[in-house]
Amino acid sequence: MNWVGTAVALTQDDRRSNRGGWTLKIERDSQSGTTTIRLIGHFQSEHVRELKKQLQHDGPLFILDLKEVTVVDVEVVRFLVESNADGVKIVHCSQYIRNWMARERRP
Repeated sequence: MNWVGTAVALTQDDRRSNRGGWTLKIERDSQSGTTTIRLIGHFQSEHVRELKKQLQHDGPLFILDLKEVTVVDVEVVRFLVESNADGVKIVHCSQYIRNWMARERRP
């Protein structure tokens, strides 16, 4: 795959608490009408808008690769549930995130 990296812009508070300079990195690969978006790091609610923009660029099929996601919050889990319901495939998702998604789907 030919990954293209995009660092997500952070608030000043995020920069102080994260010495690496970013909490989430987004990498995209588009091939044959399918776009795979690999997320690396801490995926939090302030990143959802950027990811939604990424999902609008290519398509029609999207795969979110969460193999290297280490931390999420409730808004992210709700976004993942909604995205999955809209046809986005979620792969390499840790068990704790899958369990949380299942709890959020319940009425």
